[in-house]
Amino acid sequence: MDPVDCYRAVSARDARFDGVFYTAVRTTGIYCRPSCPAMTPREANVGFYRSAAAAERAGFRACRRCRPDSTPGSPEWNVRADVVARAVRLIGDGVVEREGVSGLAGRLGYSERQVNRLVTAELGAGPQAIARSNRARTARLLLETTAMRAADVAFAAGYGSVRQFNDSIRESFGLTPRELRARSRRSTHDGAGRIRLELAVRPPFHGAGLLEWLAPRAIEGVEAVGERTYARILNLPHGVGAVELELHGDHVTADLELTDLRDLATAVHRCRRLLDLDADPVAIDEALSTDPLLADLVHEVPGIRLPGQVDGFEMVLRAIVGQQVSVAGARTILGRIARSRGTEVDLALARRHGLTHAFATAESVAEAAPEEFAMPRGRAAAILAVAHAIAAGELDLDPGADRERAREQLLAIRGIGPWTADYVRMRALGDPDVLLDTDLVLRRVLAREGLDRARTDRWRPWRSYASLHLWRTA
Repeated sequence: MDPVDCYRAVSARDARFDGVFYTAVRTTGIYCRPSCPAMTPREANVGFYRSAAAAERAGFRACRRCRPDSTPGSPEWNVRADVVARAVRLIGDGVVEREGVSGLAGRLGYSERQVNRLVTAELGAGPQAIARSNRARTARLLLETTAMRAADVAFAAGYGSVRQFNDSIRESFGLTPRELRARSRRSTHDGAGRIRLELAVRPPFHGAGLLEWLAPRAIEGVEAVGERTYARILNLPHGVGAVELELHGDHVTADLELTDLRDLATAVHRCRRLLDLDADPVAIDEALSTDPLLADLVHEVPGIRLPGQVDGFEMVLRAIVGQQVSVAGARTILGRIARSRGTEVDLALARRHGLTHAFATAESVAEAAPEEFAMPRGRAAAILAVAHAIAAGELDLDPGADRERAREQLLAIRGIGPWTADYVRMRALGDPDVLLDTDLVLRRVLAREGLDRARTDRWRPWRSYASLHLWRTA
């Protein structure tokens, strides 16, 4: 956050820093994204903030021209594994809205006072203020892109009352909800629970690679992949939902149908994590392309993304079931688990893609007998052990989980080895720096190229992305 570097980025209107920091102009009382197309303010008149919440806390309102509230999230919080980064990921997933700051502190293993101190020191605002800012951003998005009634928008964004909603919108944006609605150019709310949104992306974005990865692994009845779309059923805190994601070069369109509108922000956050939309592809590609082995691969596929997940338990089951069986075989077994232990869903958006079930939860699988799983007894026992651990709160695979601790806990379960634990860490916990050197395919590629550990350490902290490039060569 060096002011000179920040002002240089603002002068260049460098979009790579959108969402990384915010520029506040003292003479106008507004804050902008670094790439705002308006005339660049004088250096003496600007200040810089790590979060939109900090700028709002200082009395600034969002720019109506560049819409700083609609930027991708900062990629820093996906890379870092410390308590502040974990807190930011959990706040984005809606933990503060559902459980309060005390619930957030409990998940992190710190006192509420300590969490407030750490987050405020880094971001200029505490967890409650960040959650409040996120709530206002969700409300503005709904007001400007849907035709939902204002009362429904307030409910969906997480406000306790319409009056609180009105006051918050006026404070954050300098406009009333009615005035924001008047600025809307689209009306895409198709009825109760149906919302269509546009998710921001940092280019370049290799969406085709994500679909190529997801298609052969799609669980029948739970997921469906088309030429440019990915659809699935979601397990959410207040119910279930269906989403259709249409991938474009510079954005992703999300068509959502929710049984409870309070799950909107959480559903959007999980879709962003699934598609790795907050990554910084320019930084990743620049770092990896310095290695002669990866340079051509990066040039061929710029903007590669790490396929994530919408449910940590589902991902660990995918990893366990996928051991020593083909991708098609694992998909068949997971489909049976979804039908026998998942929740049957009847949503119009789901029917359009032939989707019938939400994937099984840890609680439902924990009630199963080992004989229900058509697989070796040891692998079935591992699935049940993971289900019991997650259901009992002993194993955390949520977005803000401690990655090292989660790996250690997984390795302590009989039947789970380093490959499974690292695969879960890479995809379920979004760790950008996992090199699956226990993976048979990657071991062959590394051996073929004569690469040792010292060489691959040069790829830090982007070894997960390097693994994706090397998998593609095989």
